[in-house]
Amino acid sequence: MKLSLVFATAISSFFVSAIAGFGFSNQANALTFSGISSATWGEPTPGSIDTDPIYTGVGSNTFNWGDYNVCPASPNTPSGCRITGSNKLTFNGSSFSTDINSAFKIADLTYFNGTVFLGTSVEFVPLNINVSFSLPTEISEVFDFKFHLENTLNEATDPEKSADFVFIDTNLSNHSFTFEGNKYTLELTGFNPDVSQISIKALEGATTTTAIYAKIKTVPEPATVAGLFLLGIYLISRKKFGHVDETQRQH
Repeated sequence: MKLSLVFATAISSFFVSAIAGFGFSNQANALTFSGISSATWGEPTPGSIDTDPIYTGVGSNTFNWGDYNVCPASPNTPSGCRITGSNKLTFNGSSFSTDINSAFKIADLTYFNGTVFLGTSVEFVPLNINVSFSLPTEISEVFDFKFHLENTLNEATDPEKSADFVFIDTNLSNHSFTFEGNKYTLELTGFNPDVSQISIKALEGATTTTAIYAKIKTVPEPATVAGLFLLGIYLISRKKFGHVDETQRQH
C-alpha cells in the first residue's frame, strides 16, 4: 500500500468523526435560550497615576470611583467650580430570549462622568455577570468580564476633551457550561447589535445610558477542530497525489 493511501485513509477517518461532530453541533445551534441577567462589580485595579484610589460598590451592581470633593463646599467656592459627585457605573440586568450566535440585549449600563481629584480614580474594574436560565434548562452561570475606565483631564474650553470613556474587554470570559453534551459560553459583543462598538463616552457632569449586547456561542470540541484541520490536509493531499497519478498515466 502506498504511503499516500495510508495517510489518506487515516485522515478520512478523522474526517468522518469531524462531520459527525459538526452535525451534532448544528443540532445544538437550533436551541433557544431564555433567562434573566444580574451582575456585581469586583475589586478594581488602579492605574499607574492612581496613587490614592477611592471606590465603593464592590459586590453590588453600582460602582463608584474617585474623590469628588473637587471644590470646597463653602460660599467661597471659586467661580465655575462645582461638586458633581464621583464617577458611577450601574448595571441593570434584563430578561432575554435568544438563539445561538444571535446578538441580544443582556443589560443596560448607566455611566455618570463626575469630577474627581487626579490620582483617586481606578483604571480597570471586573464585572461578574450572573445568568439565570429558564429555558431550555434551569441553571445559573457566572461569566467574568472586565471594563477599562478612561479618565481624562478636564478641559474648561472644550467639553468633548473632558469626556471620559468606558471600554468592554470582550475577550476575557473563558467560562463555559454544558447542556445535553454540548458546551456553550457567553460573549459580550459591545454596545451595538449591528456594528462593533466596545466603548461609550459621557461628557463632564453628564450621564449616558445604553444597552449591552451579548451572544451565546457553542464551544467546539478539540476533536472536531482537529478533524476539520485534517480534512483540509486530506483534501489538499488528495488533489496533489491525484495530479501525480494522472501525470504518471500520461507518461
